[in-house]
Amino acid sequence: MKFNAPKRHLREGFKNIGRSGWMTFASISAVTVMLVIVGFFMIVFLNGNHIASTIEENVEIRAFIERGTDEAEINELMEEVESEYDVAEVEFIDKEEGLENLIASTGGEDYWGSLRDDNPLRDALRIIATTPQFTEEIAESIGEHPYIGRVSYGEEIISDLFTITNTGRIAGAVVIGALLFTAMFLISNTIKLTILARKSEIQIMKLVGAKDSFVRWPFLIEGMLLGLLGSIIPILLISFGYTYLYNESASFLQGVPYELLAPNLLILQLSILLVVLGLGVGIWGSVMSVRKFLKV
Repeated sequence: MKFNAPKRHLREGFKNIGRSGWMTFASISAVTVMLVIVGFFMIVFLNGNHIASTIEENVEIRAFIERGTDEAEINELMEEVESEYDVAEVEFIDKEEGLENLIASTGGEDYWGSLRDDNPLRDALRIIATTPQFTEEIAESIGEHPYIGRVSYGEEIISDLFTITNTGRIAGAVVIGALLFTAMFLISNTIKLTILARKSEIQIMKLVGAKDSFVRWPFLIEGMLLGLLGSIIPILLISFGYTYLYNESASFLQGVPYELLAPNLLILQLSILLVVLGLGVGIWGSVMSVRKFLKV
């Protein structure tokens, strides 16, 4: 009997799905709708966080070297910056290269091109901090070096930039957390209604001496199946919808230095999350519903 118990529980769990009719449909629909909403906001949040990180990673320091600094002193300066500061990249840009970059970025060949004979720019170091939030601190420290004339790092906007990106991350996390809580509450309560409709069945089994585990397992499996079935449509919608959006994003993001997260890993992660969430709320709803009828 014990050997056949798992098979019996599984069989009864599947039977309960068909036996409940419209209640089963309502439970699966509730799971589907809420997981679609959660999945949509997760995509928005993850891509927003990705774009914010890209913006932060593009923050750089330009340290302009004093005129008259020779090559050996510049090499010494670069080694010092790499060893003493938490930087991801240090690149030397001579003034000729700097002028060509200026002309290319502004399209001002007619105006800036005349400066090639008497270039007023300085050699510079392009520095990227390993942790973007430390950019200001590193820039101010490097600016005190005797070989450095001045530094530029967008000091007018950098603090506001990090405030905006951090606020966006916190707000997104709060919204996702609230949605997950709401989804778990609504879905678990819908599943509870499905099981509560058969409270007499549970009480009868208890009265004839059935153990708690014997009563609980079929309903636990039923809750898992409801959660699993409800996660299938959201996964399919997100997979096909996001892949289409990603493929089309090249046209509407043309000229913008940002891109959406690649779909392969994102879809896999979201699919696992939605399945786990569906199974979790299904189990939770079943356990909480059956428990109150086990004390007979």
